[in-house]
Amino acid sequence: MCGWLLLLLWGLLPGAVAGGLDRALPHRTLLDSEGKYWLSWGPRGGRLAFRLEVRTAGYVGFGFSPTGAMAAADIVVGGVAHGRPYLQDYFTNANRELKKDGQQDYHLEYAMENSTHTIIEFTRELHTCDINDKSITESTVRVIWAYHHEDAGEAGPKYHDSNRGTKSLRLLNPEKTNVLSTAISYFDLVNQDVPIPNKGTTYWCQMFKIPVFQEKHHVIKVEPVIQRGHESLVHHILLYQCSSSFNDSVLDYGHECYHPNMPDAFLTCETVIFAWAIGGEGFSYPPHVGLSLGTPFDPCYVLLEVHYDNPTYKEGLIDNSGLRLFHTTDIRKYDAGVIEAGLWVSLFHTIPPGMPEFRSEGHCTLECLEEALEAEKPSGIHVFAVLLHAHLAGRGIRLRHFRKGEEMRLLAYDDDFDFNFQEFQYLKEEQTILPGDNLITECRYNTKDRVRMTWGGLSTRNEMCLSYLLYYPRINLTRCASIPDIMEQLQFIGVKEIYRPVTTWPFIIKSPKQYKNLSFMDAMNKFKWAKKEGLSFNKLVLSLPVNVRCSKTDSAEWSVSPTLFSSSDKPDVTFYLIPSRQNLGNK
Repeated sequence: MCGWLLLLLWGLLPGAVAGGLDRALPHRTLLDSEGKYWLSWGPRGGRLAFRLEVRTAGYVGFGFSPTGAMAAADIVVGGVAHGRPYLQDYFTNANRELKKDGQQDYHLEYAMENSTHTIIEFTRELHTCDINDKSITESTVRVIWAYHHEDAGEAGPKYHDSNRGTKSLRLLNPEKTNVLSTAISYFDLVNQDVPIPNKGTTYWCQMFKIPVFQEKHHVIKVEPVIQRGHESLVHHILLYQCSSSFNDSVLDYGHECYHPNMPDAFLTCETVIFAWAIGGEGFSYPPHVGLSLGTPFDPCYVLLEVHYDNPTYKEGLIDNSGLRLFHTTDIRKYDAGVIEAGLWVSLFHTIPPGMPEFRSEGHCTLECLEEALEAEKPSGIHVFAVLLHAHLAGRGIRLRHFRKGEEMRLLAYDDDFDFNFQEFQYLKEEQTILPGDNLITECRYNTKDRVRMTWGGLSTRNEMCLSYLLYYPRINLTRCASIPDIMEQLQFIGVKEIYRPVTTWPFIIKSPKQYKNLSFMDAMNKFKWAKKEGLSFNKLVLSLPVNVRCSKTDSAEWSVSPTLFSSSDKPDVTFYLIPSRQNLGNK
């Protein structure tokens, strides 16, 4: 019935088919770098609605892929040919062969074509029970897109040549309902004439001073400010809170991040307060929460980290991109806070090579949360958004929540983590953390293509396992993290003794003979890792005692840390030298 109505109206109203555009979709993003392919989407009843607006008079293709490539993809192709709209459900096999799906799960809602553009709107279920379709969950989804100047024929769509691409999105983010007044104040944290090297990846860091306010303000929204034409160059942006014990000399210049000559001041910037990734939207705080500025407890200096992606090694690029922070003196009820939870960033976070799957866990212990919350907010804090963070080997992250030994609803998860797509996830419902609760950040890694150990650290070839929790009301707790004991890790490969006192970093092995005078890193790399040993090592690491950090805003520690905890409460083993982020190495 719907299809016949569309055809009828197409004949009556040249250039349009009834139905879709009057129903607003809350999310919209550009998929290509030339401004030719726009995607809009949002919930419609129990289904998800999509609108494709593409600069072509031929077919448009859209789909979901496990890797961002054509293999094993779920694809829909549509267009308007000779005044008739069409929409066809396809899939590809492991050899990238395109086949019509016997179960058609995409439903055409609207179609239009004029002399320059084709617009298609359709819906589908989140879970279709079709083995050839991809379920849509709260995890990252790798969408693929393509178009052609000719419509699809009886034999199917022609090859799209270079008119194709992929983009990671989170399709089920809750809607952002608050609309800002056009008169609201804002300030920009934007790079000034940054020269982009002619290399594939550049991380650029610049410190900024927050404007001085005479009274308290609340930041209620943060938006990306991307230089026109650089939409595909600016890959992601992170904003960190820094120490306040500086003068304005730290603002004089920017520098490549994670570089040996990076200014020491940058190393104090450890807590993420905002994150944006290519394709991401601005972030709005809930109506009752704002990021506080202007009081003695608020950040004075922040660090803007921009990842530039220049795969074609273009020369002479100059960028002026950053973030825009909207703020108001109409103070909301609660101040937002950020807690970093997970694995303490350290070389003692170890992942063997050649592993199709390896699991690491970072613990925010009940002892830490009990002490901090009992002192600051016995009634608990309320989490409203979470950023999950790992590096290139990361494949999945889950933030688990426990109360009195019972696991509660996941705070956040991403079972298809993509390092190139990072943004805060809004929780559908705020979740309360009470004194005595504990959190586990669980990360899955794949190191099949690596022949040496992967270490915790700042470089993208190093790894992290972190969750950043946005919550209210703000308390004096910025980090709740752990790291497993290193000596028992080394005992697994046969290390018996290290030189003491520890005077070098990384520290040196004393015995046995095969590792004598090697650093612990070299010893771990010398060990002959195979899948069997990797699995046994993973089981060991997950059962080890952990050293805990339970940090206040000024980097002081709550009294429970540093302390060793184990799930079985067995006596502690000696823990040697935890490196700070300033001494992580391999930057």
